[in-house]
Amino acid sequence: MKLVLEILLSIILHPIAMILMWINLAGRTDMSGGKKVIWFIVSIVWGLGPILYILVADGSLW
Repeated sequence: MKLVLEILLSIILHPIAMILMWINLAGRTDMSGGKKVIWFIVSIVWGLGPILYILVADGSLW
């Protein structure tokens, strides 16, 4: 049950954080288009990290 709750938290919270990051990224004027694209890609890969940590590395949130 604990694993299911951890997976659900990761699946729900990380996309929200990623969308908020994209909104912030779109509004920034101090970054070039290339840097914004790189950060966009990094945010997608980074968002998968916690889910992979829980599933593959036997990690736990608490």
